Amino acid sequence: MGSMKSRYVGTRLLVCVAVLPIGLAACASDTGARTINVPADKATISEAVRAARPGDLVLVAEGTYEESVTVETDNITIRGVDRNAVVLDGGYRRINGIEVYADGVAVENLTITGYVQNGLIFDGGYEREPGSTPGQGADTLVGYRASYVTAYNNGLYGIYAFAARDGIIEHSYVSGHPDSGIYVGQCRPCNALVTGNKVENNAIGYYGTNASGNVNVVGNEFVGNRLGVAPNSQKAELLAPQEETVVAGNWIHDNDNPDAPEIPRGYFGGGIAVGAGTKNTVTKNLVEGHDGVGIEVSPLNDLVPSNNVVRGNVLRDNRFDLVYVSADGKPNGNCFAGNTFKTSSPIGIEKVMGCPAGAGTVKAGTYTAVKAPPGPSYRDVPAPPKQENMPGVRTTPRTAVVAPATRDWAADAVVPGGK
Repeated sequence: MGSMKSRYVGTRLLVCVAVLPIGLAACASDTGARTINVPADKATISEAVRAARPGDLVLVAEGTYEESVTVETDNITIRGVDRNAVVLDGGYRRINGIEVYADGVAVENLTITGYVQNGLIFDGGYEREPGSTPGQGADTLVGYRASYVTAYNNGLYGIYAFAARDGIIEHSYVSGHPDSGIYVGQCRPCNALVTGNKVENNAIGYYGTNASGNVNVVGNEFVGNRLGVAPNSQKAELLAPQEETVVAGNWIHDNDNPDAPEIPRGYFGGGIAVGAGTKNTVTKNLVEGHDGVGIEVSPLNDLVPSNNVVRGNVLRDNRFDLVYVSADGKPNGNCFAGNTFKTSSPIGIEKVMGCPAGAGTVKAGTYTAVKAPPGPSYRDVPAPPKQENMPGVRTTPRTAVVAPATRDWAADAVVPGGK
């Protein structure tokens, strides 16, 4: 995990807010916003992006594009005309599919596969101002969106937001990654929304290392990964500890898939694992079908979880539904209440660790982690079926990237019905 490159980006251009309807070839409006068609106007996506100005839409025709795309211009959109037929192919030799080092960029309605590191990365962790600290202040990328993106069989992450805030990852499909399908990390506050995605066949579905402040993982399906969802704190990145993520209204099931790529020393067989996270809310999720644990709160390395609330979830068909692992025999403000479950470690977890959290001690539980079996190469995970296209790709103008709406996502969520 961490920044892939070190770059210096100079003074930003002013943003153009009006845009033309899709389909007009590189024609400027009164505000200067244009649609640049690939390959009609520019032969490659990279050429079109380099030619783009803030406010422009890069509209990509059907085809396979064997390139890596670097974006250093603010407030542009890259959009495919057909999600399944516009394919960026890394050939298992190119590093990243689309690398975004600019603010306010949207990537929409296309497929990214076969890159040896990441499919789509929004990276604010480079040195934008000489001498500054990556991931803090001037180094944080502001504003990003991934909509209707298919990312599969890339060598690390599918969709990766690092040292970036005010972002949305939505309606995307991510599979076949030996790290995580979706990653949000090293940001405070993140102001991030991950919603409406299907994430499967990865080592980890969602990974949120040191992702703090208004992070909302809401209304997704995580299935067939080795581990479903993992907000976590680690000293390997800046801004530890992780805090204030809401995991709500997700269907998290059968994340014990030995045919998903493995991560070294990786967790196996769990739905939600809060690894040394703090002040997180896990609520109204349907968590089922795990060989290990449904929802776990535990230390990670030498960091301790605290003040996490696990409330109102429905858990079934897990070896252990609810698990708390203590480093010091204390609840440390973590609490469990109102969940539908059968098994827990320690036994009677809602009685000994009810909400609001109390003091006292917590007896050691009986849960032991499942040993992770070996997994396949990420290259060998089956390609996904065709995915739903974004509505209005040929009629909708380029839309600005805006921060996620401020709302109480936990209160508004409902437990999904499953199937």
